[in-house]
Amino acid sequence: MNDCLFFGRNEYPILLKNEPDTITKPIQFKFENENENENENENKKQIKQNSSGYFSTIFLFENGKAIEYLFQNDPNQNPEKIQIEENIQKVTVGDYNEAVLTIEGNVFAKGKDINPKKPKEFINISSLIEDKNDRIIEDIVSGRNSIYLLTSNKNAYGIGSNRFGQLGFDSKTLYKTEKPILMMKNVSKIFSGNSSYFFFLLNSNQELFGCGYNHYGKLGLGESRKEESKIQKLTKIQNIPKGKIIDIQCGEHHSVMLIEDENQNQNPKRKLYSCGEYRYNGLGKNREDTYEFTEIKSPLFENDDNILDFSVGRYHSLILTFNSKLIGFGSNYSGQLGTGNTKDQLIPIQIELPKLRFNENISNYHLSCGFNKAFLYYSPFLSPFSNLEEDLIKLFRRKEFCDISFKTENGEIIKAHKLILKYRLNQNENEIEKLKEIISKKSIKESNQIFEMIYSNRIINPKLYSEIKEIINSNEKIEETMKRIYLNENENENEKDFIIERKEKQYKFPKLILIMRSELYRGMFLSVTEDKSNKVTDYSELSNKSFQIFEYWIYSNQIKEEIQITQEIIDEIEIGIDYFQLNQTNPNLLDLLINKFNNQNKN
Repeated sequence: MNDCLFFGRNEYPILLKNEPDTITKPIQFKFENENENENENENKKQIKQNSSGYFSTIFLFENGKAIEYLFQNDPNQNPEKIQIEENIQKVTVGDYNEAVLTIEGNVFAKGKDINPKKPKEFINISSLIEDKNDRIIEDIVSGRNSIYLLTSNKNAYGIGSNRFGQLGFDSKTLYKTEKPILMMKNVSKIFSGNSSYFFFLLNSNQELFGCGYNHYGKLGLGESRKEESKIQKLTKIQNIPKGKIIDIQCGEHHSVMLIEDENQNQNPKRKLYSCGEYRYNGLGKNREDTYEFTEIKSPLFENDDNILDFSVGRYHSLILTFNSKLIGFGSNYSGQLGTGNTKDQLIPIQIELPKLRFNENISNYHLSCGFNKAFLYYSPFLSPFSNLEEDLIKLFRRKEFCDISFKTENGEIIKAHKLILKYRLNQNENEIEKLKEIISKKSIKESNQIFEMIYSNRIINPKLYSEIKEIINSNEKIEETMKRIYLNENENENEKDFIIERKEKQYKFPKLILIMRSELYRGMFLSVTEDKSNKVTDYSELSNKSFQIFEYWIYSNQIKEEIQITQEIIDEIEIGIDYFQLNQTNPNLLDLLINKFNNQNKN
């Protein structure tokens, strides 16, 4: 049974039977009668993600299948199953478009501004990108009638309407486009909203830019720009709050930003900031238009509580805290705040929740606001890959450090990392030659599937896997592969292309490994402006033993059995995790060290 709560405008009469058109308190959303011919267990797969707009809602399940619920007036109308051949990893819905991102990095979308001749049919929009080397997509976000794509090469594209300049171009010369156009290079994140005519992006230097419909100052450009209704060129947002930008979500006339205070080593405080028009909107402020991002303050989440998740609809906003409080503000004409009435709330108000089935683990709950509705659903963020395998797939899709080329049947070049292939292909050069022969007979799509199976050790395409299974070490996990790279120190000396100096001692690493494990080095090596020298020296706070723990963990995701843990080491590791910006897994390094320390003391 899926755990999902719903409130707002009831557009699902076949599912929410005997409920009014306006549902003002959270109720259980039941996936009944989805498809009479489907296997019962298929319909009870765990929810992975939800996205909702004006005309439709899509639920994505952990098995890679998605179900679409269209705006329903007919109580007998059944939902539609989205028929996409490949496994889906993300869905996004705008008020006038929909898109799905597959594990392979393809994007299928539909909408009147995407495919005017057949607006109800999904088409592969990623295949329409002119640069063939930029067609693997890492993230997707919908605006009201535009869709934004972030490629594996960290380039941002837009497709759909440009009526208000929401693609970053003059609307007089480009009113809309039916193929993705490049908006900016070296982008780390993209942000928009299902009812928005504007968007934001964060570049590799952590600078925030925005463009589109700026009426009511919702781009946060400040008092001096409040009269400009159209910002048709990507413009840098000045005076943004200090800290790490976690997310930005946009309504029709407001924006909300989640910032994490990077100055706090333990349990960093998260704060919300908003800008735009206060009337009918989820600004969280009483009768005050705001032209720059300013903090939303409330005793409901200002003190010891911390923000877990938030979501923005057309005119409303919701917050979920780590203390299991659901908080809402903004328009409530369809009951989309779940307060039990339809009275608007300009400042944050707590919403009464029924007992949740997984309430003991609130961090697995997530919010999703639609046009005039909201969902609170349980999702443990199930992934087809482990964390390290996800990093490997992302690195394969980015070509900066690829050092070996393969030619497909059409003469197209596809690149990979020799260091990874060497250990996944039984450390044998002959196997690489066999792989080259296989790739030479495959399309670019099939070749990408083959490499992602090699990198992830996951069967994406059984037919293709049967052709490569003899040459890959299919019984070995990626972590074991990385550990062998670490242990075979002399053999891999030429592949260690980065030096860390500490206390007059040198440690050599492959840049590839550091990128996979550390946000510090990922930003350093992949940034277009930051210093890319081959030495980092400031590790004086770590003892030799602590540094060795980091070194072994970075390669293997394990702790050496013979290591004796002390409280001093735990304290040093806590500092080091923050300094390295280490990508943590579950269980994470600090938790394992504390458990090991406690077990040692018991004995």
